Amino acid sequence: MRQLNEAIEAAAALRKHGARVHCITNAVAQEWTANVLLACGAVPSMTVSPREAADFTSASDALLINLGTLDESRETAIRNSLEAAAGRKLPVVLDPVKCEMSPHRAAFARLICDRLPVILKANMAESKVLGPVATACRVTTGQADRIEFHGGTFEVGNGDPVMDRVVAMGCALGALIAALCVHAPSPQIGALAGLVWFGVAGEAAARSSGGPGSFRPAFIDRLTSLNEDQLRKEARVQ
Repeated sequence: MRQLNEAIEAAAALRKHGARVHCITNAVAQEWTANVLLACGAVPSMTVSPREAADFTSASDALLINLGTLDESRETAIRNSLEAAAGRKLPVVLDPVKCEMSPHRAAFARLICDRLPVILKANMAESKVLGPVATACRVTTGQADRIEFHGGTFEVGNGDPVMDRVVAMGCALGALIAALCVHAPSPQIGALAGLVWFGVAGEAAARSSGGPGSFRPAFIDRLTSLNEDQLRKEARVQ
């Protein structure tokens, strides 16, 4: 499958060349997201200061916007970062965490989609609430993860149930997709690379760990150690 090969090449390029991702993410996810990016060859920055966010975004290669602990200060930082990202035409991943529980959060997510062609990464409930917003591509996570883009879809069947019992896994996935989009030929290939890498690493970590506590360090190790042949062999993509 040509697209899978392109996705694995994007992962290899990230490991070789790196990428700086500015992450405006929720307070629960910051440390874990930074560790995942570092394990994959990317460099994170995490400031949510409205005075600094645009400068850090301008110095980055991609931007993650995660709405998990949205407050007025973060909202201002997001607006400033989006303006900087638009000026540099950076890939932007939007994770509208729990927008189905907050009309304000859902409206803000739609506003972001109106401003920039984001890669939208959402679960099924979030995706349903947002409706048919404009995106560069749409990643819907669930039992099988689905990537929708102009001209087609991918489905990725990798992953393990223990991943749902570890905090901030989905948040970190969004950051990894942002990093991969720096090297991928299209947003959907960057998303495909992220889902495959994450899912295969999750399966490998689950096999070698005894539960959520030991899964976390094992997952970081697997992200680092998986090679291109393993990703190609174990990917389940349709």
